[in-house]
Amino acid sequence: MEKKRSSFTGGIGFVLAAASSAVGLGNLWRFPYLAAQYGGGIFILVYIILALTFGFALMTTEIAIGRNTKLSPIRAYTKLNNKYGFLGWLAFSVPVIILPYYCVIGGWVTKYITVYATGQVTEAAESSYFGGFIGQEYSPLIFFGIFLVMTALIVVLGVEKGIEKFSKILMPVLIVLAIGISIYVCTIPGAGAGIKYYLLPDFSKFSLKTVCAAMGQMFYSMSLAMGIMITYGSYTRDDVSLVKSVNQIEIFDTIIAILAGMMVIPAIYTFSGEAGMASGGPGLMFISLPKVFAQMPGGRVLGLLFFVLVFFAAVTSSVSVMEAIVSMMIDRFHISRIKSSIIILVICVILGVPSSLGNGIWSNITVLGMDFLTFFDYISNSVIMPIVALGTSILIGWNVGTKFVTDEVTRNGETFKRKMIYEVVIKYIAPVLLMIILIVYSLAQFGIITL
Repeated sequence: MEKKRSSFTGGIGFVLAAASSAVGLGNLWRFPYLAAQYGGGIFILVYIILALTFGFALMTTEIAIGRNTKLSPIRAYTKLNNKYGFLGWLAFSVPVIILPYYCVIGGWVTKYITVYATGQVTEAAESSYFGGFIGQEYSPLIFFGIFLVMTALIVVLGVEKGIEKFSKILMPVLIVLAIGISIYVCTIPGAGAGIKYYLLPDFSKFSLKTVCAAMGQMFYSMSLAMGIMITYGSYTRDDVSLVKSVNQIEIFDTIIAILAGMMVIPAIYTFSGEAGMASGGPGLMFISLPKVFAQMPGGRVLGLLFFVLVFFAAVTSSVSVMEAIVSMMIDRFHISRIKSSIIILVICVILGVPSSLGNGIWSNITVLGMDFLTFFDYISNSVIMPIVALGTSILIGWNVGTKFVTDEVTRNGETFKRKMIYEVVIKYIAPVLLMIILIVYSLAQFGIITL
């Protein structure tokens, strides 16, 4: 006999846990540097449009699948249609690939908390500091291990005692810190130009690159196509309103993403100009931002608060990623939560060590011309996740039928105001857009076009 499935205590617990999954390094590390690179305001506009249409449709679908089947992705897809069972395994592979390198980056964040806590503001602002840290043999691995073990402990505690309780504490703290830092940054003399660059769309900067970047960010930021929302949906009680829950998760995610950019971009723009936007890249948080903190009054305190905020967000997301893997292993192999967590810890060490050392002493080893961390990020976000999303759209839009989702959404008498948008997006827009994204990424990888 199967054990009674864990569940969230109510709608608030589910929303906060799911929002914690959506709000993480995708928002606080990835969103600001992509917004900086792809035109600020125009990137935000494209992202919001995609989030309210495509993101809304896919999130609604995944949560509905999870709640209806009460299964994790591997078994849920098979239950809907045995021919689409491979999507569950692909969805399972995404968090397995992401979690190790995510914990590596989480370790970097943990390191920077100690940097600002010990007053090394000037040292952190040096261009060589971050490279010197990740190039070391043992230090990055130690911080990676600390972050990974903390994530595992929360997951082992389970849904109600671990994930839900942790999320209820950290999400409000995260929002308060984000608002406070954003207000502070906006008061910096000359920040107005940076705010204008960040919030006002400049349509001359719009391109296919903008759409591709925003789409990839949406997957990462909203935890889509990686089995997490199906898993959390399976923990959701039948009396919880999916319409309200999806809307609230979208609002949480979008607000935090925009606040994340507001914490970073106006300050970078003020001290480095538009050139600083384009040159920051993935190192914007760890290389460019410390330079800003070093020039600002109260930079040590602000830097510490910022990295504590990023740490909170990173932990909540890593917990949700690991929980998705644990749930799928429990459902598929019928092993305990503790055994599943131990197995995942081993896998994370095996994949995480190359991700960490690939930026340092193993930097001469590449896969398809990429270091290990970049390769894992590419294969998960640019290949597998779009394939899972495409397969899910075809399964629901053209096989099972959208009625499956709309009936689940309205089962408690809720009004599905965006029903027409949902059906059009799942059946037509999503498959076409995803095919374009996959083709563009493939052409870019083989050097036929440049992104």
